[in-house]
Amino acid sequence: MQFKLFGRDPAAILYGLQSLLAVLVAFGVLTGDAADYTMTVAGGVMALIVALTTRPFVVAAITGAASTILTGIVSFGLPGLTFNTTQQGVIIAALAAVLALMLRQNQEPKETAVTSA
Repeated sequence: MQFKLFGRDPAAILYGLQSLLAVLVAFGVLTGDAADYTMTVAGGVMALIVALTTRPFVVAAITGAASTILTGIVSFGLPGLTFNTTQQGVIIAALAAVLALMLRQNQEPKETAVTSA
């Protein structure tokens, strides 16, 4: 079963958002930087939603989504949430470690020809 959000594929939602932002930039309602920031963070959030609803959990997908969101925050700046690249790396590494520890108890190795010999 494919994941749907509001009855739509996540990519379709992002395409719609991108089109809306393009119109807002064209009419001077929004700056190009604001649209870039919005698309970066929206893409990361959508990737995170898809990663969290995928079974079994894929730690790399979750940390990749978090990395995209943090990159948007670092690159475009968000008042009160400023991270340098070292802090961003530590946050992603800590997230990956915590997720791996949480998920490890629910996973077991597959039986293969090598392990059953």
